[in-house]
Amino acid sequence: MIQKMSKYRQEWLCNIRGDVLSGIVVALALIPEAIGFSVIAGVDPKVGLYASFAIACVAAITGGRPGMISAATAATAVVMVSLVKEHGLNYLFAATILMGIIQIGAGILRLGRVMRFVSRSVITGFVNALAILIFMAQLPELIGVPVETYFMIAGGLAIIYLFPRITKAVPSPLVAIAVLTLIAWSTGMPLRTVADLGDLPDSLPVFAFPQVPLTLETLRIILPYSATLAAVGLLESLLTAQIVDDMTDTPSNKSQECIGQGAGNIASAFIGGMGGCAMIGQSVINVTSGGRGRLSTFVAGAFLLFLIVVLNDLVRIIPMAALVAVMIMVSIGTFSWRSLLDLKRHPTSSSLVMLATVVTVVVTHDLAKGVVVGVLLSGILFAGKVAQLFRVTRHHDQQAGKVTYVVQGQIFFASAEKFMHAFDFDEPVKTVIIDLTKAHLWDITAVGALDKAVMKFRKAEKEVEVLGFNEASADMIDRFALHDKETRLAASASVH
Repeated sequence: MIQKMSKYRQEWLCNIRGDVLSGIVVALALIPEAIGFSVIAGVDPKVGLYASFAIACVAAITGGRPGMISAATAATAVVMVSLVKEHGLNYLFAATILMGIIQIGAGILRLGRVMRFVSRSVITGFVNALAILIFMAQLPELIGVPVETYFMIAGGLAIIYLFPRITKAVPSPLVAIAVLTLIAWSTGMPLRTVADLGDLPDSLPVFAFPQVPLTLETLRIILPYSATLAAVGLLESLLTAQIVDDMTDTPSNKSQECIGQGAGNIASAFIGGMGGCAMIGQSVINVTSGGRGRLSTFVAGAFLLFLIVVLNDLVRIIPMAALVAVMIMVSIGTFSWRSLLDLKRHPTSSSLVMLATVVTVVVTHDLAKGVVVGVLLSGILFAGKVAQLFRVTRHHDQQAGKVTYVVQGQIFFASAEKFMHAFDFDEPVKTVIIDLTKAHLWDITAVGALDKAVMKFRKAEKEVEVLGFNEASADMIDRFALHDKETRLAASASVH
């Protein structure tokens, strides 16, 4: 317990200066994102801004991945649209509370471990697709705008990439935002600013319980939305946590992160915020700006609230060109450029999974769908690979009138058909031996295939002996096999 507390304290205090500065950068970049996602969900901008504050601060305290940024996101916003439209804002808050409860339950059940089943190809595809979506999201600020906008964006990118050569004491994105804001304000350039996105709240959020009837009918309405929000939020959060793990070369507690996300969403709903999850774009900004600890995430949320309530007038004059420059930097830094070279070097199946993930996400604008497609395709291709390693060798003893089939590899749903095709059921022999010493039966499809083979040989009036089961396979046979008791006893005898 003492060791855990020491580690937790270290996660807060290990990088105070870097965490504070990077948190400020992230807070500035969160404003247009939170407002934009509020618009997507069909709610007032303050709903997204308050949510970003609450989720970031609470997840910083209770989450399992230091340095990761969580806030209102597009992935969750698109799920909320019909709920808000059909039932109103209070039902959204109620659904967000239930979303958080489900996520906490997932953490308690340690469902964070499912990340083990997400392949590297899926993660690479997820990252690349997100980089493309981040860039595409900036297109409205690049099309049909005054020519001065392009010069400002170019200047912002120049500061972001060149300023670190002078000093890394201050994050270059923060310098770019400050310089471009000063230039735009002093010259009076006709640029779009944060004020053009919508009204910013000028007061602190207040605690309130959702005004909905506590009935089964309410549960019936919100449960489908809550379950979807919880699943989408956890999927994106766990993938983002894995990416931050790789970027910082540090581990994280995925199941604890599920609990942290749930706590953050519950807190958000009680102060009038929408549901959210981890944001890979903002997390990349945080890490590249020097953020490493929990303090960076907390500062991002707390300073966001300070900006919109206290520095409201200053925030309004920030040119969108400055924030677009930062997000373009994030897009460039997020994309795995090496993956383009790896398309030729990596196995075709891995490249196919990565490309399928990218295409699905970009076409649907839904990160969850892309990941699901990638994981399913990975599973199918992996099963195919394992099935290819399966083989059956035939040894014919003409003098004894006996044939032995030596089975090697994994027998399961993908190799069961190949297992059946390996036998010659019309072979003119008296005895057939199926040797499974070097094989393993994984599922009931495998047991069914063995049943079918034994039955067909016996129907052809041949004596069949099945031997060499390992203990796990023998247990499967004992529980699920349909061929006669004599074969089961032989299988048990071969184990002992």
